[in-house]
Amino acid sequence: MLLIPAIDLKDSHCVRLKQGDMNQATVFSEDPAEMARHWLMQGARRLHLVDLNGAFAGKPKNEAAVKSILKTVQEFALANDIDEIPVQLGGGIRDLDTIERYLDDGITYIIIGTAAVKSPGFLHDACGAFPGNIIVGLDAKDGKVATDGWSKLSGHEVIDLAKKFESYGVESIVYTDIGRDGMMGGVNIEATIRLAQAVRIPVIASGGVHSIKDVEALCAVQGEGIEAVICGRSIYEGTLDLASAQLRADELTEDE
Repeated sequence: MLLIPAIDLKDSHCVRLKQGDMNQATVFSEDPAEMARHWLMQGARRLHLVDLNGAFAGKPKNEAAVKSILKTVQEFALANDIDEIPVQLGGGIRDLDTIERYLDDGITYIIIGTAAVKSPGFLHDACGAFPGNIIVGLDAKDGKVATDGWSKLSGHEVIDLAKKFESYGVESIVYTDIGRDGMMGGVNIEATIRLAQAVRIPVIASGGVHSIKDVEALCAVQGEGIEAVICGRSIYEGTLDLASAQLRADELTEDE
C-alpha cells in the first residue's frame, strides 16, 4: 500500500481545501518545491499534484510551481540513486498538447477528471496517444460524479463511468469522496471497495484520511484492488506521520 502525499497548488502556494471549497483554503507552504523535498525525505515514493486554479479555470495555472517541484524531485532521485519517483498531476488538463507538454517536463501520470466526464472522447484519445500515462479522477458525492472543481454534480454513477473508462485503457482510478475530503473523518472504505471490485485496474483512495487506523483499514482490503491512498490534511496537520505510516503499510502488505 503506497501512501502518496498531496501537494495542492493555489496561486503558487501549497494549500489544503475543505470539501473542495476554494474559499476554505489553508496555506501550508509558500514554497511547494520545498514541501515536495520534505515529503521525499519522509520516504514518499510518489507525489500527487493538483493545480487547483487550473481545475476551476479549465487550463493550467501553476505550471511554474509544477516545474519547480519536478526539478526538486529529479535532483532528489539523482542524489539518492533512485531510478524514478513518479509524479502524478491533475487540474485543468483539457487537451493533448497540455498532456504532452507535462509529460515532456517529467510528469509520469496525468489525471483527467472533469474533461473525462464532459468529453469522454478526449479521454479516449489521451489513452490512445499516451498509453500507460493516463489516470482518471472520479470525484463523487453520494455515488454521483462531480465536475468543475467539485462545483457541479453530474447524474453519472461512479461505477458506470469507471467501467467505461477502464475499457478506454486508463492506467488506474483516483477515487475521491468529496464529502470527506479535507475533513479527516475517515476514508469511505465501503464505497472504495465497491469501486475496486467493479473494475480490474488499480484504485487509488482519496479523501478523509485522518490517522494510522485509516491506513491500516485500507491495507486490510488492498487485495480488492486498492493499491494506494492519497494523504493530504492529515500529514500537514500531523494526525498522520507519513514515514511511520508508510513503514506500517509495508509491514501489513509485504505479502500482497
